[in-house]
Amino acid sequence: MPPTGSDPARMNRKKGDKGFESPRPYKLTHQVVCINNINFQRKSVVGFVELTIFPTVANLNRIKLNSKQCRIYRVRINDLEAAFIYNDPTLEVCHSESKQRNLNYFSNAYAAAVSAVDPDAGNGELCIKVPSELWKHVDELKVLKIHINFSLDQPKGGLHFVVPSVEGSMAERGAHVFSCGYQNSTRFWFPCVDSYSELCTWKLEFTVDAAMVAVSNGDLVETVYTHDMRKKTFHYMLTIPTSASNISLAIGPFEILVDPYMHEVTHFCLPQLLPLLKHTTSYLHEVFEFYEEILTCRYPYSCFKTVFIDEAYVEVAAYASMSIFSTNLLHSAMIIDETPLTRRCLAQSLAQQFFGCFISRMSWSDEWVLKGISGYIYGLWMKKTFGVNEYRHWIKEELDKIVAYELKTGGVLLHPMFGGGKEKDNPAPHPHFSIKHPHTLSWEYYTMFQCKAHLVMRLIENRISMEFMLQVFNKLLSLASTASSQKFQSHMWSQMLVSTSGFLKSISNVSGKDIQPLIKQWVDQSGVVKFYGSFAFNRKRNVLELEIKQDYTSPGTQKYVGPLKVTVQELDGSFNHTLQIEENSLKHDIPCHSKSRRNKKKKIPLMNGEEVDMDLSAMDADSPLLWIRIDPDMAVLRKVDSEQADFMWQYQLRYERDVVAQQEAISALERFPTPASRLALTDVLEQEQCFYRVRMAACFCLAKIANSMVSTWTGPPAMKSLFTRMFCCKTCPNIVKTNNFMSFQSYFLQKTMPVAMALLRDVHNLCPKEVLTFILDLIKYNDNRKNKFSDNYYRAEMIDALANSVTPAVSVNNEVRTLDNLNPDVRLILEEITRFLNMEKLLPSYRHTITVSCLRAIRVLQKNGHVPSDPSLFKSYAEYGHFVDIRIAALEAVVDYTKVDRSYEELQWLLTMVQNDPVPYVRHKILNMLTKNPPFTKSMESPLCNEALVDQLWKLMNSGTSHDWRLRCGAVDLYFTLFGLSRPSCLPLPELGLVLNLKEKKAVLNPTIIPEAIAGNQEAAVNPSSHTQLVGFQNPEDDHLAKEASCNMSAHQQGVKRKADTPLGSPLEPGQILEKNEDSSKVKLKIRFSSSQDEEEIDMDTVHDSQAFISHHLNMLERPSTPGLSKYRPANSRSALIPQHSAGCDGTPTTKPQWNMELPRKGTGKEQPPLEMSVHTAAAAPLSVFGKEPASSKHSEHHHHHHHEHKKKKKKHKHKHKHKHRRDGRERGRGPLAFPSPAGGRSARSPSLSD
Repeated sequence: MPPTGSDPARMNRKKGDKGFESPRPYKLTHQVVCINNINFQRKSVVGFVELTIFPTVANLNRIKLNSKQCRIYRVRINDLEAAFIYNDPTLEVCHSESKQRNLNYFSNAYAAAVSAVDPDAGNGELCIKVPSELWKHVDELKVLKIHINFSLDQPKGGLHFVVPSVEGSMAERGAHVFSCGYQNSTRFWFPCVDSYSELCTWKLEFTVDAAMVAVSNGDLVETVYTHDMRKKTFHYMLTIPTSASNISLAIGPFEILVDPYMHEVTHFCLPQLLPLLKHTTSYLHEVFEFYEEILTCRYPYSCFKTVFIDEAYVEVAAYASMSIFSTNLLHSAMIIDETPLTRRCLAQSLAQQFFGCFISRMSWSDEWVLKGISGYIYGLWMKKTFGVNEYRHWIKEELDKIVAYELKTGGVLLHPMFGGGKEKDNPAPHPHFSIKHPHTLSWEYYTMFQCKAHLVMRLIENRISMEFMLQVFNKLLSLASTASSQKFQSHMWSQMLVSTSGFLKSISNVSGKDIQPLIKQWVDQSGVVKFYGSFAFNRKRNVLELEIKQDYTSPGTQKYVGPLKVTVQELDGSFNHTLQIEENSLKHDIPCHSKSRRNKKKKIPLMNGEEVDMDLSAMDADSPLLWIRIDPDMAVLRKVDSEQADFMWQYQLRYERDVVAQQEAISALERFPTPASRLALTDVLEQEQCFYRVRMAACFCLAKIANSMVSTWTGPPAMKSLFTRMFCCKTCPNIVKTNNFMSFQSYFLQKTMPVAMALLRDVHNLCPKEVLTFILDLIKYNDNRKNKFSDNYYRAEMIDALANSVTPAVSVNNEVRTLDNLNPDVRLILEEITRFLNMEKLLPSYRHTITVSCLRAIRVLQKNGHVPSDPSLFKSYAEYGHFVDIRIAALEAVVDYTKVDRSYEELQWLLTMVQNDPVPYVRHKILNMLTKNPPFTKSMESPLCNEALVDQLWKLMNSGTSHDWRLRCGAVDLYFTLFGLSRPSCLPLPELGLVLNLKEKKAVLNPTIIPEAIAGNQEAAVNPSSHTQLVGFQNPEDDHLAKEASCNMSAHQQGVKRKADTPLGSPLEPGQILEKNEDSSKVKLKIRFSSSQDEEEIDMDTVHDSQAFISHHLNMLERPSTPGLSKYRPANSRSALIPQHSAGCDGTPTTKPQWNMELPRKGTGKEQPPLEMSVHTAAAAPLSVFGKEPASSKHSEHHHHHHHEHKKKKKKHKHKHKHKHRRDGRERGRGPLAFPSPAGGRSARSPSLSD
């Protein structure tokens, strides 16, 4: 666990909990979720939850839970009303009036806000106070039942309503709702402990219209109709302990299909899609069988449900015993291209059922283990289903992706350590977002993280063997399933959580091998390896002198030390050599086995034992080497640039039997445009037994080579004769045969070749006329009547081919291009595109692939100056209501237009869409596309870059996207791409006055510190009353204070509370305010507990005892100890913002801790109302009480908030003065009692002393 939990929670370690320390002072055992009303018109949900918890520490008086955007009506604990405070600092990360605009500042503030409510640090948005009547009950560690009534109105995240605007009842309209979100987002739709490490059993009840079906986790126990038969309630029980983050819900008029092969599996889809559902899921049982077989373990849940819904957040979302998929994955038997993709999605979701849902993680830093294992076993499934070639191709693809990403951004760290000390060896690679929490990660980083995790699992498998690897998985699963059937009292449930250390221990137990170096290299540090290989053959010694250099200085790289495999193909066969890589530049001598012998004709043995005849005329007479490969098994996360002669690459392409080697050879041959390369590529294209993806890659390489050899090229355009021979009529070579896609290999080749041919260019850099005619003929004579498969993807690729043939327009004496004077070739292309688009309106193709290609082609024509550049067509296609693929294609064109034409209007249109579009995925995609193809970047001047845009984007990431983690991180990525880390260059400099103030402020701050620091230490020393676990500052004065004002502040300090025995008065309802009793010795505060995080300060549960830390924080706590000192209030222009209520208090200290670090975290909303609200409160309290209130209470409160961050944050205090002193002015203007208030999520101090 990251050492961020609260101190008392440290104590609650159980004998049975192998190494898992809960950061929470209680243990959740069971939770009921009951949603008894769902209104599709209003998009609202009403219900309650009931959590059963066991306190694990005595004197538990605060219970923190997670809840976002829910409106909470009342909380009862064991049927007693309980007061609660609600505060979500992530609603508005930095204060709206803050003029800060630099991303560094925002990132720190955002990371702080997220961890302030992070359940893995024992925090939460909702803080509930245990009623005093139950204290004794808690001290005996007896069970508590927390009952919370809540509602949700038009949720912006967590639950997504899809309500088509057509005629009919909700069920007839196909209205549905489902839970969604990234990582732990369950708190968005019901109050819970939203942590992957807090497991409990579940009872889920959903009351819906009779025509609807509710699908949720676990077994459906019963469905009960109401008396009038208008509604029914679905009761689900999940008896396997599961974290709230893995709970999900889907409600809609679903059609239901019980899997014919496995009756415990049920599939759900929207109305009229049942035939597609049958076909799509018919394969699923084979995936089950495969996983159960390799893991030698039954599927852990008693049932499995797949639900296909519209407007999905992600294509695949796995939850306990059910997965939610995008309805766009459904397909019929006629569709070729989508089939493997959908099967991969099904297999992925099932792998995550075992590792991710059933086995959960202890903390965020263990996420890589789950993502790695599920990705790894998914890879094994792929190898079995699609074959070794497809598997190796996929591994190479993933490896290339992660290498490119790490080299571009500086690295992906799988196991972020949150402790002291470790950080220095491994500075966090990502400057513009924190990697310590899933909710602050860029989405792209997270996808790359998952990619790297499964590649590292494969490296571990290389090291310990697959057999041991599967034994380790089996061991984890069998321990977890034993634990899952135990009662809570056995304390075994934590064995269902996996941690990095537990996983590694399990590996060393099973295999007896030490994989620590491997973990240190790939898991505990980021970066990939970059190798440069070159060689020379020494004829005298008959050795190969191989030189391997490493680049480990550029960002995203690391130094590799260890074994490296090199495979050398010689005339006598293929030989493997393992080199030890030690120093930077390395020469290795590798002895050769065969003498050069070109005269003897003899077959040459290959890697796989095959013997082939080769034409050796091309090779070097002196050397026996045919080709060399460095790290052929991809046993290192690396990028290899190796130099060898062109003939070696050609041999490698022709005769090496590994698809990865063939692909490497193809990409290398682009550099050698010679007739020999042309021949090698053509041969591969003709080879039926060659892997189809290699042949597809060869098409594009051949086009590039042909363009480089344009002056010497002989014969017909590249690939044309081959295509004619393979796919056209013998008698009439320009007419293509009727489509027959029975052979998938030739299908993929048939649709790729024309796309590659369209890239050919003649001497004038135009597409050869005969190629264009050829493609137009393919379209014209396309005949799919006798084909059992759909040709929609094929036709879409023909349009892509037309688009590829377009070259920039040459304008004669600057005439403006209009549709009347089009170049005749372009006119032909445009006519085809228009015809296709119109056909699509009448007979839409599967997933509208053809519309998508047409939109892209039109954008290409616009960019090349053939048709007037105009975004209006794309904007109409991007409107809500079109199919999502069409919308994304249209938006991509608008994004491109924004960049090329520098259109501020279109950029505004896009950003408005990001804020208002109903589909979360589309909003995310727009930000993603703007980031990948930005209208400008931080390094260039642009008319688009202005202050209004900065403010707009800042507002978007600061408060506009608080309901969707992924969207907020996308906005941060875009901000970084456009403006960089520091203050955007287009902003005016901050006003001078403030700068002076800052300096002045600093000067003022220091004198007041020293005496306090001393005082503070003395108090600590003389304070007898502090409890053992509260090493900190509490002293009798606190008691006195607590008695004087039983304000929810001091009274919540654990130790004090018991002695003070403060009568708490009636339970606090939201909205009540301070009520004063006549005997002015008690001020009872009834606060409107709705939004505060100051509650944290109030909470004395944890007080840090680090003296250094305390004295450091004293400079934030300006507190003049005599009235005279009030002259230190700086002439800060901003202190004028706050009504000065403090005249009457003569410099009495404020109880509000200086919020310097956490400031940026406060929620949203305005400050003033609560002040006014509370003005009529204060005079009753005798000021003297506060007059000499010791430093202590203040600090301790301060710490609580900070203590889990203080190590990191010390350095950062420097940058925050601006914020700090705005607050100070405000603090001073505020009276002594600091309180949480209702202001929409921002915590404002309410009761302030009036004049």
